[in-house]
Amino acid sequence: MLGKLVRYLDSVVARDPAPRSRWEVLLYPGVWALFFHKISHRLFNARLFFLARAVNHFSRFMTAIDIHPGATIGKNFFIDHGFTVIGETALIGDNVTIYQCVTLGGSNPTNGVGGKRHPTLEDNVIVGSGAQIIGPVTIGKRARIGASAVVTESVPEGATMIGVKARSTLVTAETYSKKFMPYGTPCREPCEPAPNQRVDELEEQIEALRKDVATMTQALGAAHEALDRAAKTPDEPVCKGV
Repeated sequence: MLGKLVRYLDSVVARDPAPRSRWEVLLYPGVWALFFHKISHRLFNARLFFLARAVNHFSRFMTAIDIHPGATIGKNFFIDHGFTVIGETALIGDNVTIYQCVTLGGSNPTNGVGGKRHPTLEDNVIVGSGAQIIGPVTIGKRARIGASAVVTESVPEGATMIGVKARSTLVTAETYSKKFMPYGTPCREPCEPAPNQRVDELEEQIEALRKDVATMTQALGAAHEALDRAAKTPDEPVCKGV
């Protein structure tokens, strides 16, 4: 039992450089939320739903993290900070990391039947702060969901998703970094053109438009001059034969 706890705490330290020792991790709200969830999940599976909800309610009050008792969670799950919501039918694999203010939300069943409504996160997924993953989608192994991304469709293995609505970056599954990425948000990968590059492109387009306008203005001026000359030229007399 102690060995499993030490291995779990070490897995957290490997993903978070803030603690000075593994025992400091015991004060993290995410660790306590996971502890209470293990209790509530067992009660839920035993169909003691009220007791499961009571433990969940106490955990939410103490940690600001709401994990439904029905959610299934794998090994070495780590919630850094808090204010996270995980729905009833969510399925989370091993070594998953979630940062603050994340929602694993459920879609509204059109037939009124619950069923699988929440996301599935496979092994080694990283979800950045503020990300919203909605519906029974699957986030593939080692995928990374960037901060504040909104995901409503399944994500392939190794993809890095950013934006609203979330889209994949230019990093392919074969070349993505296998190292841990804090907050699941790429800072050096070619996601979009740099702001300076965009400004340069806009300036080039504006300059091209200016040249086009100058050319059209010159042509219009020449046309006006031709019309003025034609208007000032007297009509030539018409010679009629005798």
